[in-house]
Amino acid sequence: MKIILSKDVKSLGKKGDVVEVSDGYARNYILPRKLGIEASNKNMNDLKLQKANQEKMAQEQLEKAQEFARAMEEDEVVLSIKAGEGGRTFGSVSSKEIAQGYKDQCGREIDKKKIVLPEAIKSFGVFEVAVKLHPKVTGKLKVKVTEMKG
Repeated sequence: MKIILSKDVKSLGKKGDVVEVSDGYARNYILPRKLGIEASNKNMNDLKLQKANQEKMAQEQLEKAQEFARAMEEDEVVLSIKAGEGGRTFGSVSSKEIAQGYKDQCGREIDKKKIVLPEAIKSFGVFEVAVKLHPKVTGKLKVKVTEMKG
């Protein structure tokens, strides 16, 4: 019997896979536990429509991420931190501060978890920070760190 899996089943396959199982296994295990449905013509068409819809949604998300990345490359976030002796910074700039500064200065939000800092920013100057917007899209954001006056 052909079954469309509605959940991941160990040793059988992932959600959405069409698998061939014995009639008894399907009737006594898969169907009663709602792990899958019978692969009738109607169910196969529904599966095709779902997959097409998921691909369309994934494509839209990718395009939005690419558009956001292009807009982000033109933006610059200016952050001020205290200076210690000899022009050295007192502390560092975190991804949380960058995300908050971007929201305040540019009016758009980014998740602080998506900001990739190889190491904390501990000096003054302009830095390019990578922002992972999508598994296939990484944007670059300019962060200018200046000395706090006063």
